[in-house]
Amino acid sequence: MASLFARFQRLPVKRLAGKSTRSVAGQVLIFQVALVVLLVACGVVALILQSERDNNAEARRRSTAVAQTFAHSPGVLAALQTPDPSKNLQPLTEAARRASGVDFIVVMDTEGIRYTHPLPDRIGKRFVGEIGPSLAGRLYVESVDGPLGREVQATVPIKNADSKVVGLVSAGMKVENVESQVTRQLPIILGAGAGALLLSIGVTALLGRRLRRQTHSLAPDEMTLMYEHHDTVLHSVREGVLIVSADGRLMLANDEARRLLELPPDIEGRLVSELPGLDPEMKALLTSGREATDEVHLAGERLIAVNQRPTGREGGPRETVVTLRDSTELQAVTGRAEVARERLRLLYDAGLHIGTTLDVLRTADELARVPVPRFADFVTVDLADAVLHGEEPAPTGTDMRRAAVSGIVDDHPLTEQGRLFDYLPSTPQARGYGSGRSQLVSDLPTATGWRVQDPERAQAIIDYGIRSLITAPIQARGVVLGMATFWRTRQHERFNEEDVSLAEELVARAAISIDNARRYTREHALAVTLQRSLLPQAMPEQNALDIAYRYLPAQSGVGGDWFDVIPLPGSRMALAVGDVAGHGLHAAATMGRLRTAVHNFSALDLAPDELLSHLDDLVGSIDQNETAESAAGVVGATCLYGIYDPVTRRYVLARAGHPAPALVRPDGTVTFPDVPAGPPLGLGGMPFQTAELCLAEGTQLVLYTNGLIEDRRRDLDVGMGLLRDALTGHPGRPPEETCQHVLDRVLPGRPKDDVALLVARTRQLPPDRIADWDVPPDPAAVAGMRDAVSRKLEEWGLSEFGFTMELILSELITNAIRYGSGPIHVRLIRDRALICEVADGSSTSPHLRYAASTDEGGRGLFLVSQMAERWGTRYTPKGKVIWAEQALPEVMERPAPSPADEDTPLDVEAADL
Repeated sequence: MASLFARFQRLPVKRLAGKSTRSVAGQVLIFQVALVVLLVACGVVALILQSERDNNAEARRRSTAVAQTFAHSPGVLAALQTPDPSKNLQPLTEAARRASGVDFIVVMDTEGIRYTHPLPDRIGKRFVGEIGPSLAGRLYVESVDGPLGREVQATVPIKNADSKVVGLVSAGMKVENVESQVTRQLPIILGAGAGALLLSIGVTALLGRRLRRQTHSLAPDEMTLMYEHHDTVLHSVREGVLIVSADGRLMLANDEARRLLELPPDIEGRLVSELPGLDPEMKALLTSGREATDEVHLAGERLIAVNQRPTGREGGPRETVVTLRDSTELQAVTGRAEVARERLRLLYDAGLHIGTTLDVLRTADELARVPVPRFADFVTVDLADAVLHGEEPAPTGTDMRRAAVSGIVDDHPLTEQGRLFDYLPSTPQARGYGSGRSQLVSDLPTATGWRVQDPERAQAIIDYGIRSLITAPIQARGVVLGMATFWRTRQHERFNEEDVSLAEELVARAAISIDNARRYTREHALAVTLQRSLLPQAMPEQNALDIAYRYLPAQSGVGGDWFDVIPLPGSRMALAVGDVAGHGLHAAATMGRLRTAVHNFSALDLAPDELLSHLDDLVGSIDQNETAESAAGVVGATCLYGIYDPVTRRYVLARAGHPAPALVRPDGTVTFPDVPAGPPLGLGGMPFQTAELCLAEGTQLVLYTNGLIEDRRRDLDVGMGLLRDALTGHPGRPPEETCQHVLDRVLPGRPKDDVALLVARTRQLPPDRIADWDVPPDPAAVAGMRDAVSRKLEEWGLSEFGFTMELILSELITNAIRYGSGPIHVRLIRDRALICEVADGSSTSPHLRYAASTDEGGRGLFLVSQMAERWGTRYTPKGKVIWAEQALPEVMERPAPSPADEDTPLDVEAADL
């Protein structure tokens, strides 16, 4: 119907193209165009004359200004009084002429003889023009035929201090230059006139077109024919047609519209709001004048599809054309199809938005949010409390926890999230949980069994307006994990049997995701438990380092990050940090094997590079013995191992594919030492190298895994920069605060990998707790060493250990003299234990054995092992060291704090964590 009206609306415009100019519209158009052309032409002539006059006036003003300015310029009067005025004035006048834009500046005496002129051959000749008024002291402007042609010039006097005229200055412009300025402006004037002409003609044409549209340029017979066709079509179509004026009056209604709306005969001209029998919504639409497309409204027992469009867009009256179509039967079919389409869309959205994470509570919340408000007004999800911890649920509905609540508003009377309760047998939730089938309660106010759970809350739910529910079991792999309950208020229809199938489909899509999240939670909890059990539970008691650490498992799964602090003989400490590629139980178990291996290898007191070589062989053997699936997570393990000696303050370290440590010096500066980067463990074929650092007391060693600095959302350099910024400028900060500050500043918001962080602040044993001697390779020197050790023990207040230590020292020095080689060095260390070390240049390994009754020797190391708490051998680049420890009766107090630690004293327990 709308296209039909458009055809009639376009008909006059098409026929207008063939009309002659004898029509009223054509004659008015020609008259308006002629008038506009005349007005524009007059305007152009006036602009040309005005421009010429303005340019002449501008030439006079400029000549006068230049002449007066030059006449009063400093130095002009003095130049006239010189013997050769032209020599001084000619350069000045030429410079002023070029700067001012005039064609000439002439300076002359009172007789009119020129001192200056743009043409040098005119200097000394008489000035062309009237000088009498200027000699009288007045400004005189004239137009003359001068040496340069027709000129407009201004002449002014030059006066001395006594106001006597001593010379004249004339400045001017050629008339042809003035006219050239007018000529240059002429295209602009003509262009502006042409633009005004075109704009005026365009406006005139638009006015003429409006006039033609209103008259249609039609003859009487043509207009009669058009309206006859219009009336025939209007009343024969099977759609109702209404035309409503801007003030809400019904101007036209065809026969079909009268039938559909049951309108009385005399309706034309009446207000739509006063028509009887129309639905209020229909009246509001017809009087609004807004556009409408297939809006369905009730008219009696019919459903009417209404299309409404405003008219008058081309100058006509502002009216509204309405078409009406009976869609009662079609609406019923369409409604069922729309319901099915909406349900499919809801299931599609559920597949997209439910189960996006492996988090049980997050998945339950997604299940509660997706159906609101398209399917239910409120949704509650109750899960067995064991499910939230990754365990198997109980067979009955006990220990249920409200995991998620969602609704159209927040102030609802339903049980709040997080509450723990039991389903009573009479509730639909308990029946659904036990049977594994959904339960429908279409009329809550009349049902009684569900009220037993909480009578007061049940009454509040009914008073709130909730009147029906569906509860569906969350069932996966034959196990019921919980119940999802859908609630509707009186604002929507009650749930029916068709809604039960949709609810079950929604819950089925979420059940697998919740069960997967439960299994992941269980595995994650096991992996975290295993990981934490394999990590150090407490730091060893020692005086070499102040230590703090952090371990954070990844949210997506436990990885293989680990660290360790291992005491070594001689008060030394070994620091190790490692990372096993992969996540889960396998990575955690592999990490435990590597950490155990590091402990075993460190017991042999191996150098860092040798220890990593043995560890590399171990990982390679694991790869060969495991299947391909389980070994995939081992290859690529990294490790950093270093040994700190508090006596020498030396830190020797090596790394296998691991990030280098950070050093925070006592002045607060941060460096990343250049430690040779070996290949990751398990690759084999490449040796490892060590680096040796001399650390000032109070230096902080920061060891970490790559989970701290690496993230997919930022570059590695950015992470290293953040770590440097977090460590810089805090020299006296305790390791505990350093750990927390680094995690707060560097760690990403949701880390994808686990993080191990170890911060150790170095200490140095005071010199008064260390004694060392060089021993000559002579058995007679043993007695002297016994006396020296006894004196040192008396000085330390440990004389009761003198006999035992003398015996141990005698045996070790004797063996070094007899079986070793020089130089021989003895060192006594008083720390938490009394340590005796004997070093020699031989690499011969001593062995403990039982001596026979007939053997003359072989009992020395046996005596040492019986008298000492521990003893052993470690090898150095220059030989070996045999050491023995004697336990002191009580823990020795820690060394005095260093200057960097005076502001933050730490007791033994705090340092040992």
